[in-house]
Amino acid sequence: MKFRGFVLLALSAVVFLVAANYPKTDNAQKEAILMQTILAGLDQLHYSPQEIDDDFSNKVFDLYLERIDGNKRWLTQADIDKLSIYKNQLDNQANAGTYEFLNIAQESLSKSLDKTKVFYQEILAQPFDFTGEETIELDGEKKEYAKNDAELKTYWEKAMKYEVLTRLVNKIEAQKKAQEEEEEKEPEDKETILELNEEKAKEDKEITIKTVAELEVESREAVLKLFNDWYHRMEKRQRKDYLSDYLNAFTTVFDPHTNYFLPADKENFDIGMSGRLEGIGARLQETPTDETKVVMVVAGGPAYRGKVLEVGDIFLKVAQGDDGDWVDIGGWDINDVVAKIRGKKGTKVRLTVKKVDGSIIETTIIREEIIMDEGYAKSATLDLEGIGDNIGYIKLPRFYADFNKRDGHQCAVDVGIELEKLKAQKVNGIILDLRNNGGGSLRDVVDMSGFFIEEGPIVQVKSRRANPEVLNDRDPSVQYDGPLIVMVNSFSASASEILAAALQDYGRAVIVGSDATFGKATVQRFFDLDRAIRGYSDIKPLGEVKVTTQKFYRVTGNSNQLKGVIPDITLPDNYDLIKTGEQEYETAMKWTEIEPVTHKQGVFQVKNKAALKTASEGRVANNEIFQKIKENAKRLKNQRDRTSYSLNLETFQANKAANKAEAKKYKNMMKEIEGLTVSNLSVDLAQINSDSSKIGRNDEFIKALKKDVYIEETLHIMKDLVKGSTAFIDPRKN
Repeated sequence: MKFRGFVLLALSAVVFLVAANYPKTDNAQKEAILMQTILAGLDQLHYSPQEIDDDFSNKVFDLYLERIDGNKRWLTQADIDKLSIYKNQLDNQANAGTYEFLNIAQESLSKSLDKTKVFYQEILAQPFDFTGEETIELDGEKKEYAKNDAELKTYWEKAMKYEVLTRLVNKIEAQKKAQEEEEEKEPEDKETILELNEEKAKEDKEITIKTVAELEVESREAVLKLFNDWYHRMEKRQRKDYLSDYLNAFTTVFDPHTNYFLPADKENFDIGMSGRLEGIGARLQETPTDETKVVMVVAGGPAYRGKVLEVGDIFLKVAQGDDGDWVDIGGWDINDVVAKIRGKKGTKVRLTVKKVDGSIIETTIIREEIIMDEGYAKSATLDLEGIGDNIGYIKLPRFYADFNKRDGHQCAVDVGIELEKLKAQKVNGIILDLRNNGGGSLRDVVDMSGFFIEEGPIVQVKSRRANPEVLNDRDPSVQYDGPLIVMVNSFSASASEILAAALQDYGRAVIVGSDATFGKATVQRFFDLDRAIRGYSDIKPLGEVKVTTQKFYRVTGNSNQLKGVIPDITLPDNYDLIKTGEQEYETAMKWTEIEPVTHKQGVFQVKNKAALKTASEGRVANNEIFQKIKENAKRLKNQRDRTSYSLNLETFQANKAANKAEAKKYKNMMKEIEGLTVSNLSVDLAQINSDSSKIGRNDEFIKALKKDVYIEETLHIMKDLVKGSTAFIDPRKN
């Protein structure tokens, strides 16, 4: 935006004054600079700056406790009392750049981890009695902190009992199922097997039946391993991780989308936005034994093509280039390992790898640019017998944009390409699917909206010190001028809501989806803290802050904030009765409105939406699957509200059986839709068939569409939209 340079200069000026107070830096001084830099930046840049006072301090205190112990499993009331003396002092400490509260909180949490580790290990060493009438509350908001260690241990006894009970019941069910399957075998089948291999047949016929006590032992062992692994990861947390949590408690008071990012977190965010990274093309995971394991090899990447790495391989050492020293990475944090393995394309990384078969090899891989195309826009054509022929479909998972590369993927460009391909297919209408699209690039949503109108305002963006700025599509050309439907749901957020709202306000498209979209109408920008402070190379990198700098408004002056976009035609959704979206956040910014701006278009004007809605409601009322979805929404609501569970084996089994029987009615609701054909575009086939991984992902994409009842109803709506002047008026034909 126009003011970006000014904002960066303003932040630099403020922060330089802060940093000037620290001529020498140790870790405490670095943390002081970090806190004061962030607060100074937020005061200058945030849309709604906060007074750093006692009220602010109280909010930070509550948010931080929620972050570190929201389920009240570690800290006692005695710990909370010890921390509460600082409840009104966090503002003063922040202004002074000190961390007395964090230090004590970290120490308290560390001691509690040691204490509760002893608790669960002692508890799991003895068998449980599941004949009593105990219950456990799993919702942290409904619980109180344990008064003392004795009460805390009682909580852990119940918690471990619950964990073991869930696994025990699963094992009992699995054993019973295996017995039933064995009993259902036909005798002649067994005789045939016996003739082929008598010994093998005996093995097949014999199922080891374990007692409940034996299965209980196995369940306790499984829970012990689970918690040992979890605690091992928590014990490896570094000061920077605790500091990040604490700083994010401060930023979240401003609003839920203002966040501090450690350098590694920002790098991962950029990869998610761009769909691109430079490295070897392998996804890694830290094992419970502190090893780094390969869990996925990216199709088409250098590791994939070299056929050297495979899932399950363990990385032992890393070296850079042809002559770099070997570094033993055993016990390293996964982020530190990834930092060693990623690097600029064209550079070499050498790896010592323990293969799945136990052999140890050394290999050299030349890093390349890895494109994760599963997150990019893709298209197909849809045909529903007797309803709609040759309807174009575009799926956009997110509004991605590669801001760090001139020729990187931009979703607007990609969607434009898909539109051209569909136009070449002479489609009779287009469905743009933004379901579960969490948003992204504001620039791209403006460009993309412009594909469907001649030119005009798309969204109004307001900074705190300025009048609203209207972001316009300035291109008078129209890339697609035919019938258009946009699909959304309650997880369509931010940029998705801008596009849906703009096309709805222009009357250019029919918006179809759940009751409302997510309800996020704020704009964030990243600010690099390293750029804000001159010098001080010894304390860098500091990370970045994502700051809410603007709110956006529809061309009508209304806002999507909290309320979301209300579709023209709503369809039943599994989450209709559960509170979702921006309204769930305690610190969400308020709904406001501003003056509208003049907007009109003469491309394709949807008329008589009421008739389209009425026709859809009639079909939905007679659609068995949609009625099941409505029923399932009630079931999910009841499940969400139920947070207390019995620890009695028989009662737990009965409740689970009842829940399972109820859930079974809604399992596999989505069946292949009769008469629906989904086809890839011919121009895409060569790329799709280039490797087995892409073929597999495409098969899943096609399979999901064929079972999507929302697609089926949207095709019905498209038929009504294009069938004649009662559904729409095309201004070009008037």
